[in-house]
Amino acid sequence: MVGNGAVNVLVDAYLKGFRGFDAGKFYDAIVRSTSENHIKYDWKAYDRCGYFPYDNPATLVESVSRTLECCYDDWCTGVLARKLGHDEDALFYERRASYWKNVFDPTYRLMRGRDSLGGWRTPFDPFLIGHFRTGGDFTEGNSWQYTWHVLHDAQGLIGAMGGKEEFVTKLDSLFTISSQVRGTGATVDVSGLIGQYAHGNEPSHHVIYLYTLAGRQDKAAELIHRTWTSQYLDAPDGLSGNDDCGQMSAWYIFSALGFYPVNPCGGEYVLGAPQLPEMTLHLASGKDFTVTARNISDENIYVKSVKLNGQPYNLATISHEDIMKGGTLEFEMSNNK
Repeated sequence: MVGNGAVNVLVDAYLKGFRGFDAGKFYDAIVRSTSENHIKYDWKAYDRCGYFPYDNPATLVESVSRTLECCYDDWCTGVLARKLGHDEDALFYERRASYWKNVFDPTYRLMRGRDSLGGWRTPFDPFLIGHFRTGGDFTEGNSWQYTWHVLHDAQGLIGAMGGKEEFVTKLDSLFTISSQVRGTGATVDVSGLIGQYAHGNEPSHHVIYLYTLAGRQDKAAELIHRTWTSQYLDAPDGLSGNDDCGQMSAWYIFSALGFYPVNPCGGEYVLGAPQLPEMTLHLASGKDFTVTARNISDENIYVKSVKLNGQPYNLATISHEDIMKGGTLEFEMSNNK
């Protein structure tokens, strides 16, 4: 939304074997863009505080969203730095990638704005929508929706919440609390609400799959099916939000397949639950990768077991490398959690 989206797209492409562009020039451009101040980014303040303070002239609005998105950009940059042999740079960017911890308020267990002296935003309203035109610490969203935006360190976020059980309880709250939103911060963009989960806008799209990473794939399966059947309809107003850069469509296709790239540069896809009996990916190598869902129905939405190429598969993720080899991913579906 407000980070440097080209970073993760190009790093992901490079890590997956795409070439045709000069990685050195790309890397140099990233370094410049994350070190030279401009109107929206005061990098000296960022490194001094460990977050973008909301009282800095460059980040009077969207300070938390910018912090979280730049943390992910920094993580991706660190991965590329390692790949290209820039180990000292990698350490710098890996440290920066942990700045999300500095805007996580352990009292509320939510992301919260901070000033340049370290004080928390007061008063704090986690339902208040932020937008660059109207102010606030978030971008087309609020604290409830952005708290989960730690794509590269889901286990770190789980730990910050107090462990898997506490994390799941907090995540349950996201989907069950009131769908009210407050403020004038482009609330039209905060749509497709299930509790405070906003499927109509990109920042929420990975969130359901965090259940799997916390050991509750059954809860992921329930919400994937609910979202699949309620947010995509064959009607003129059948989309709950706008399809920015094809993101709502991408969620639909990945969720049909039964997995999703929570961390796009991580090389792995988090398992959910497939939504169609069979889908086949025709790979560039000429091979096929087929996903089947045995006994799938509106009642049989839970994953009983998984096989990869005929062998039992018990991992929470599947690697991009395994998919590109071709083969078959078979889900056995059931109505039991």
